[in-house]
Amino acid sequence: MRVDLFDFELPADRIALRPASPRDSARMLVVPEKGEVEDRRVEDLPLYLRPGDALVVNDSRVIHARLSGRRRRGDLSANVEATLIERLDASRWRALMRPAKKLAVGDRIEFSGHGGAVDACVEAKGGEGEITLAFELAGPALDIAIEQSGVMPLPPYIAGKRSADDRDETDYQTIFAQEAGAVAAPTAGLHFTPQLLAAIEARGVSLHRVTLHVGAGTFLPVKAEDTESHKMHEEFARVDAQTAEALNDARAQGGRIVAVGTTALRVLESAADDAGRVLPYARRTGIFITPGYRFRAVDMLLTNFHLPRSTLFMLVAAFVGLTRVKAAYAHAIANGYRFYSYGDACLLERCET
Repeated sequence: MRVDLFDFELPADRIALRPASPRDSARMLVVPEKGEVEDRRVEDLPLYLRPGDALVVNDSRVIHARLSGRRRRGDLSANVEATLIERLDASRWRALMRPAKKLAVGDRIEFSGHGGAVDACVEAKGGEGEITLAFELAGPALDIAIEQSGVMPLPPYIAGKRSADDRDETDYQTIFAQEAGAVAAPTAGLHFTPQLLAAIEARGVSLHRVTLHVGAGTFLPVKAEDTESHKMHEEFARVDAQTAEALNDARAQGGRIVAVGTTALRVLESAADDAGRVLPYARRTGIFITPGYRFRAVDMLLTNFHLPRSTLFMLVAAFVGLTRVKAAYAHAIANGYRFYSYGDACLLERCET
């Protein structure tokens, strides 16, 4: 499909720079399979769930993936900044570096901050500022050093307007965060509070956890003119055997699978077979969902409002139809909804086309 079909105009003042407080007071646009959209709050989510439904969340935890340091080359040095985007092994990371043109293979970089320090060597250079860093530390020792030296990597549309601060340490982490490895938050999960979870449980809805470590590629616009020419970024995903069995049991008993966020949806659709059964899964996924895709596992989706021309907007267009999602976004813009990571949510019922 032509990528320009997924474009829309968004006023700059609709980009949220801080989340709603409390989290579940954020607005929620309900987009049913049929009928008119409804303006609600996230705290109303239990009203749209049924006993026996299975709510699936992403338990990935955001690491301090943005590092500042000094490049050393003989007697010469320069300030550089790295955003870690993918762990390659115990000691190596792929990173986006600024300014990449100042770096050469073999350069040493001294990262420091928050009382911590860690050194790395430039092992390889790729296109568009991508660097492979080989750190002196490895494993858990490297994880600790990164947490001490780095800061929370806010999305570019927020970081371009303000710096990360102490509030983001909690604001940009979901209450489900457990498995460290993401460089961006699974933002639909940011809306949840203990009170909301208690109301969902009282509704007779079960909660299940999967993992997808969100990479920086989630923010990249699609530069190709046609979706078939776009190369999707890959991210590590996991569904354990117990979770897969519980979800299949819920579906067999008439319950719906409700994904919290496009990341949870991508995990489940990657793990599902052609019959819709969720299988244990633990590997990288580069699933690219566009209109015409046949959904196998997920019946409902709670998600934030996404960037135009992004793979995430294409995914929601596949879930409810391009015409319907464009109308819903137009309603949201006209009615003052807040967009992107710290913005409001929409609850989508899958539309069979």
